[in-house]
Amino acid sequence: MISLNTLRTKFGVILSVVIGVALLAFILSLKTEMGFSGQDPKVGEIAGQNINYSEYYNEYEQIKAQSGIQETDEQQSAMLANAVWQSLVAKHVYEPGLEQMGILFTDAERLALLSGEQYSQTLYNAFANPATGEYNVAAVSQFLAESESNPEAAAAWAQLVEQLELESSMQKYYGLVKNGVYVNSLEVAQGQKAQNESRSGKWVVKRYADMPDSLYSVSSSEIKAYYAAHKNAYKQLPNRQLSYVVFEVTPTTADMAALEQEVKKVGEEFAATEDVKAFVRENRNGSIAEGYVNQSQLLADEAQALMAGKMYGPVLKNNEWTMARVLDSKMAPDSLGIRHIVLPYTETVLADSLVTALKGGANFAEAAAQYSVFAQTAQLGGEVGVMPYAAFAGEFAEQLASVKKGDIVKIASGDVIQIMQIYRADKPSKHIRVASINYPVLASNETRRDAHSAAGTFTLNAKESFSEAASTAAVTPRVATLVQGDRTIRGLEDSREVARWAYGAKVGDVSEIFTVGDDYVIATLTAIDKNEYTPVEKVASQIRLQVAREKKFEAAKAQMTGATIEEVAEAVNAEVNEYEGATFGAYYLQGPGLEPALIGAIATTTQTGVVSAPVKGLNGVYVYTVEDIQDAATQTEEAERVRAQAVQESIISQSVLQAVQEMAEIKDLRGLYF
Repeated sequence: MISLNTLRTKFGVILSVVIGVALLAFILSLKTEMGFSGQDPKVGEIAGQNINYSEYYNEYEQIKAQSGIQETDEQQSAMLANAVWQSLVAKHVYEPGLEQMGILFTDAERLALLSGEQYSQTLYNAFANPATGEYNVAAVSQFLAESESNPEAAAAWAQLVEQLELESSMQKYYGLVKNGVYVNSLEVAQGQKAQNESRSGKWVVKRYADMPDSLYSVSSSEIKAYYAAHKNAYKQLPNRQLSYVVFEVTPTTADMAALEQEVKKVGEEFAATEDVKAFVRENRNGSIAEGYVNQSQLLADEAQALMAGKMYGPVLKNNEWTMARVLDSKMAPDSLGIRHIVLPYTETVLADSLVTALKGGANFAEAAAQYSVFAQTAQLGGEVGVMPYAAFAGEFAEQLASVKKGDIVKIASGDVIQIMQIYRADKPSKHIRVASINYPVLASNETRRDAHSAAGTFTLNAKESFSEAASTAAVTPRVATLVQGDRTIRGLEDSREVARWAYGAKVGDVSEIFTVGDDYVIATLTAIDKNEYTPVEKVASQIRLQVAREKKFEAAKAQMTGATIEEVAEAVNAEVNEYEGATFGAYYLQGPGLEPALIGAIATTTQTGVVSAPVKGLNGVYVYTVEDIQDAATQTEEAERVRAQAVQESIISQSVLQAVQEMAEIKDLRGLYF
């Protein structure tokens, strides 16, 4: 029977307990303590609707419980935050939009999906038989029966149905959009020609880099005019600029010497101890390998000592002091070829019967296909493959050490019983299990205190002038931009707290001292930009380059004249180069490189031997001739229609949700809180 706990564990965000009204009430009761003064702050805006802290937090805790994601690091935290935000987008954009379009989830569809008549990834994930991999209708009925008397199961079922409805409705929406994509006959003909034809010829370039910038001045009025004409290219999200300094905490020479002395003392004790396991476990830097390794799996100097039963180290490697001793050794095959049958731990009687039958000559592959609950290998006759002995640990390492080809071995581990057939066992060799102690080279507490003290002095001085304080402290300020929705500072790992501070700061504020990794960071907010478009002064330098390039193009265009390609080359003191294999679909052309405008112009030229008009490229101005056109005639009309249709549908599938979210004008303001 599919249990509620099984669903929680197996199906993550799709299923599990739904956080109730009590949690929300509790959150709201803490508003004052949280510093909200009775208000429920806005953490975002989706489709014109405010997303308040309480709504987001409720969804956050709900999905966290459902998914089982633990916020152990920034990556996990970001994954959870993204899942929560997408869930809210679905509730505020997709669901009401689908309803407004009349895309409904009918009772007939629900029955078809539940019965397996129509496929559903959501239901398959929840109710597939692990032994066969097939959708299990009986399991659905069992869970529905449980939900009638179990409120928690009923809530989980409601969550599943909600997910199922969204999945089905979105598939219909995708279908509507995809059916609107059509490749006409002209597109097919052009595409077929582009696929089949290739061109070769000659080219000449006048590079922008060879034309001095000083000869092409750009006025402020020209910059403003260009900006006005291309304003949409400078659309931006609200952002904040900050400057920050890093006080690195690195070990001093004295730290290194003290650590070396400590390590050598521990090394002497480690070498003398008779109870290696206890000694290593008592050391906070100690670790015991789970499996065994042979000589080839060790570094040469490690193998020389350990395989002879001697202690290795202490030695400094990769900024870490390391030492090791052998805890145990075994003669075991280097590699084992294994087939297995996996049974639930409760099936001990069946396991014993199978072992007896298999040792008596029963067909292992047939038994695996019939009895193993691990579908991935059961359908392969239980085939696991050839594995190194080093891959095994615990009970497996103990029992597989002495096996021979043809042996049948039963191993109970965790919540399963495995019956293994050994069809390959290499010649035994010595394997060892290693206990090691590793001391990373870190700064001492005294060095860390000194760095923190320097950071504290800087913070006091920075209140007057951040840049002067940086100069006095001999640290270099770094610049960063925090765009709406960013959770961390780019280029600064584990900087969530710095970003959170920046979202709540005012221009000119100086932060507290943040611990980022091993170092200390202090930041100041230098600007807040809420403009819909990047101000012209911020992009003036890149516009100046673009306008200057336009002027260079016009100048080169006037120079690149001649009846032949050689005359054009002589006019601009350039060389004539050759190209071949130019096709419309190419992104790169040998010689010119990445020049889409040039490639497109060449690929659409129909006459040979004609000198082209100048083409404005990314790196220069080009003139070319087409000397030869080859038609491979390999792409048929029907093949091109299928290809072009598939490309269009792929573009649609990748961009439709992004387009919907852009239309919803989503504002992500969570940075201050989450």
